Amino acid sequence: MRVIAGTCRSMPLKTPAGEDITRPTQDKIKETLFNIIQGDVAGSVMIDLFAGSGQMGIEALSRGAEKVYFIDNGREPIKCITENVRFTKMTDKAVILKQDAVAGLQSVYEKHVDIVYMDAPYLKGYEKNVLKQLSFMKYIDEDTLIIIEADRNDDFSYTEEVGFEIVRRKEYKGNMHLFLKKKKTS
Repeated sequence: MRVIAGTCRSMPLKTPAGEDITRPTQDKIKETLFNIIQGDVAGSVMIDLFAGSGQMGIEALSRGAEKVYFIDNGREPIKCITENVRFTKMTDKAVILKQDAVAGLQSVYEKHVDIVYMDAPYLKGYEKNVLKQLSFMKYIDEDTLIIIEADRNDDFSYTEEVGFEIVRRKEYKGNMHLFLKKKKTS
């Protein structure tokens, strides 16, 4: 696993010990995603939920993000994120929180967050609780882009009832990226 582009281009990243802990996003899928959101990354504040190795947030920092909050509740992932952030020399732009995703969102102190990236364990239903929490956070508004990486067959028909609308869907072989925005209030 490596950083694809930007100031840390080609730098190798570690993954947490134990295959059952994380499921790193493949480089090809990561590259496709960052091609889609490239105009949103520079100067942004991002939250990387269920961060695992931290590769998505580090990719954003390498491409010019201003600050990334890495949130994961596992000891091994936090250790790995810390090492990867240190190795890429991005410690001054990273906030690493060892917390559950929902609780971690309450530890983000920003006026506005531009991007929220969520790669929860597939088909466990964590996304709904996270979206419910995000709907209450003052730093989430109609300009915030929420990206969910999930199993292609997962059901997200509930997004509108928790205050978000799907604005784009990009499918891959076995998974997908959903792009959501907060529903506009009349």
